[in-house]
Amino acid sequence: MLDTLDAAAVRRWCAGGLAALRRHQGEIDDLNVYPVPDGDTGTNMVLTLTSAQQALAMDRGTLPEDGPTPHGHALRLMARGALLGARGNSGVILSQILRGFADAAAAVPAVRGRALATALRDATGAAYAAVARPVEGTLLSVVAAAAQAAERADSDDLRVVARVAAGGAARALARTPEQLPALARAGVVDAGGRGLCVLLDALVEVVTGESPEGPAPAPGPVRPPAGAVPHTDPQEYAYEVQYLLDAAPDAVDTLRRELAALGDSLVIVGDGAAGTGTWNVHVHVDDVGAAIEAGVVAGRPHRISVTRFADQPARPAAPAPGEPHGRAAVVVAAGAGIAALFAGEGATVVPGNPSTGELLDAVRATAAARVVVLPNDPDTHAVASAAAREAHALGVRVSVVPTRSPVQALAALAVRDPGRRFEDDVIAMAEAAGACRYAEVCYARREALTVAGPCRPGDVLALVEGEVHLIGSDLTDTCAAVVDRMLGGGGELVTLLSGADAPDGLAEAVREHVGRRWPFVEVQAYQGGQPHYPLLVGVE
Repeated sequence: MLDTLDAAAVRRWCAGGLAALRRHQGEIDDLNVYPVPDGDTGTNMVLTLTSAQQALAMDRGTLPEDGPTPHGHALRLMARGALLGARGNSGVILSQILRGFADAAAAVPAVRGRALATALRDATGAAYAAVARPVEGTLLSVVAAAAQAAERADSDDLRVVARVAAGGAARALARTPEQLPALARAGVVDAGGRGLCVLLDALVEVVTGESPEGPAPAPGPVRPPAGAVPHTDPQEYAYEVQYLLDAAPDAVDTLRRELAALGDSLVIVGDGAAGTGTWNVHVHVDDVGAAIEAGVVAGRPHRISVTRFADQPARPAAPAPGEPHGRAAVVVAAGAGIAALFAGEGATVVPGNPSTGELLDAVRATAAARVVVLPNDPDTHAVASAAAREAHALGVRVSVVPTRSPVQALAALAVRDPGRRFEDDVIAMAEAAGACRYAEVCYARREALTVAGPCRPGDVLALVEGEVHLIGSDLTDTCAAVVDRMLGGGGELVTLLSGADAPDGLAEAVREHVGRRWPFVEVQAYQGGQPHYPLLVGVE
């Protein structure tokens, strides 16, 4: 049993938390509320904490002069490793939780009960600060409940506070289906919250020497109630605006309120520096001028980027300028065929689901002063944003184009022009990506209620820009039907990428269908080799 959380305990917590996450990895992955086959919150949290443990393992135990306490040093190494290894949104948020925890705990000579409560409170603040409009029923709610329970304990007994924090988190996890309709419809608890409960239980075990009773097993999928109304969340704004901002925290608080009133998808993340710091600002708006003017009032905006696209997520801003010449593109690709296509376009290819550190290594390996990153996946977008911030400190100027599918990256690379100014080239690539509508065809993993109706395991799902539009029983027919639906809104070029598990002749059958139904539309078909999705479709 421990009275304080010392450096050795931090290392045991990281190792024990990683082992526990690995034991629960499959279970957490299966908590994906969507019926598509690539839910991987558990995997991403495992990979993120693996990087944290590697950072601790590489430490030689030498504290910098006038540096933090030994426990603070260990916690900051853990948080830094998590940031560099963060994968997916869950990994990025977890890295922010660990950063806030480390910053608070490093400031005290010994981490007892009340200091642990303070660290959890600051961890909650760091996580919420990364999300402009927090949603109840998520990882954020669970960490907030842990902090509130710890503060209510009002004790300096580390064992007492650790136990009540873990208990508060477990109770909050059980409430998540009541708070988030998507979870209730799927009959599951929040995956990220479940992962955090596993980590807090590991902390209790380190502090008390006892294995705590874990959170209740997550409920399995349930049949959606008759008459349930699917939830939709359409994008409402036409532009993405992003910039780096040098400003004081109080000015950023005002900016956050002003931008929240102007638009949606607002994220403002700082570098943790005291006083005037550098902030990454991102928002979806209709009034671009007002969003930029608000930044001018708050401080000094730079690396300003504006992207016009329909129903697309945001793109992080480029880091600080660099003196050397040269440009490069770094593209994330899951599938040998897709990787070969990108390599043929002169891009540096990174395998699917990379960590922050792996993307940063790829950026550095280009030896270019200006780099564009195409993540090709919503979760990887958050990782690319973190890598871009890290590259800024190295003097490399990085812009992330918000591609959500490889077909959008192909459209973006097709318009790349080294003769243009870098900023103009990035905007042109983002516009080309945004003008490329994309679809994915896969098999349902679980029973669920979608916008297109209920689906059962094994049904063929056709998703257009992330939302289920069609549910079918025959793969080829469903692929042809989704292409028809997309071309009904206009289009001159269709790109087809066959997956690793696609049956022979699938792309050719769709090509022949388009030739009969849409004779003036050009079709390009490639072997993509991507997992999970027998066919990816792009329409330009």
